[in-house]
Amino acid sequence: MALLFVVVLAAPAQETGAAEKYPSRPIRMIIPSGAGGITDILGRVIAPRLTESLGQQVVVDNRPGASGVVGSQIVAKAAPDGHTLLMAFPSHVVNQSLYRDIPYDTVKAFAPVTLVSAVSPVLIVNSQFPARSVPELVAIAKEKPGQLNHGSVGSGSMGHLGAELFRSMAGIKFAFVTYKGSPQALTALLSGEIQFYLIGSAGTAASHVKAGRVRALGVGAKQRIAVLPDVPPIADTLPGYEARGWNGILAPAGTPRPIVERLNREIVKIVRSPEFIQVLTGEGATPVGNSPAEFDAVIRADVKKWAKIIKDAGIKAQ
Repeated sequence: MALLFVVVLAAPAQETGAAEKYPSRPIRMIIPSGAGGITDILGRVIAPRLTESLGQQVVVDNRPGASGVVGSQIVAKAAPDGHTLLMAFPSHVVNQSLYRDIPYDTVKAFAPVTLVSAVSPVLIVNSQFPARSVPELVAIAKEKPGQLNHGSVGSGSMGHLGAELFRSMAGIKFAFVTYKGSPQALTALLSGEIQFYLIGSAGTAASHVKAGRVRALGVGAKQRIAVLPDVPPIADTLPGYEARGWNGILAPAGTPRPIVERLNREIVKIVRSPEFIQVLTGEGATPVGNSPAEFDAVIRADVKKWAKIIKDAGIKAQ
């Protein structure tokens, strides 16, 4: 009993000691995607500011591949000392349902730090398409079952899964046409090859709406968003509907709590700064900056939600 008591007391002391020495060397922030996307942009905005607040260099390291699995695996297997971080995006919570041999557990292998931002996908149509609202789109789809085409940038993308949820809740049938990326899907929408598209970037959607090339019918968020304030939530038509993208920072599981809490404090300050909010606004995203426990709850809820959507849609794990 005495030995157990000593061990129990020693653990918090060791964590406190580790936190006092942290960080003791440069920190690597893994971006599990290529350069230029919103995940990379946000990581590169946070890194120099975190460098300044922590007193050690934070180096951005892009490790794309397998929808984020390559980069996530690096962090999952890293030493749990706060010197390796992951800037995750929504694929993080769906990959375990899409791939059979994920080399880590999405929930158990990571220590959530904070949800950095959220971005709403936007349901858009060609400006010449007759539907001017979500109810009108649903009505047309029901009149022409299976005849409408929706753009997709790949199985398991937020646009794809959000559209699967839309299809299920609306009780309609349509076909998916897959493209290499969002620019190609947008080109197809403008040419009439596809009739509608749940695009992941609200900022991109807003620029095309402003130019008069597309019409926005609804947003995936529960409430209206700043870049498209006149566009109602899809949930106004389909109560309970929500599809949203996000970016968040995680550390390896087992990272001492004081280190996680310090990272949380410093990153939340950055997320809530006017400069960072300006960057987010330009990308059509909104700042979050929640607690580790709150971010953990988001991850667990999303894993469960999208696993059901994937199963119900008959999407087979690869």
